[in-house]
Amino acid sequence: MDKIETSAEAAESAALPRCYEVHANPDAKSGPKDLPGQLQKPVATKSSAQWAYERLILYIQNFENTLDADHEVAMGFTGGDAGVMRIEGMGYFDPDIITFYGADGSGARTQLVQHVSQLNVMLRALPKSVEDKPANRIGFRLAADLEEN
Repeated sequence: MDKIETSAEAAESAALPRCYEVHANPDAKSGPKDLPGQLQKPVATKSSAQWAYERLILYIQNFENTLDADHEVAMGFTGGDAGVMRIEGMGYFDPDIITFYGADGSGARTQLVQHVSQLNVMLRALPKSVEDKPANRIGFRLAADLEEN
């Protein structure tokens, strides 16, 4: 039996986010099919910055799930000579700014502040920074914070 919806329910359902991916390798880990509660809210209730931030967390967490114990997530930059940043934190400033905190290849403290319309992030695997410690998993902490708030 078909579910009957009001026009408001139909419009809201159409605006609810979903994640869809296809990979050449059928065993590749895709993004989540069941989104966490925070991401199931209608897109219209969020700023561009919050919406980009929440989705980036899922991408980072999914990428980390593909890494072995000797690698950590980092991000590369397009254009210029900015290089690579090991991701140690992430945030947003409504309505349209995303910021990343971390360290570059030499260990120097780094922060990237970017407008959501310019967002272009390449996730990379780097050898972990401290050999005798477990690899840092920022995606887990970001996702936990998202669920708490």
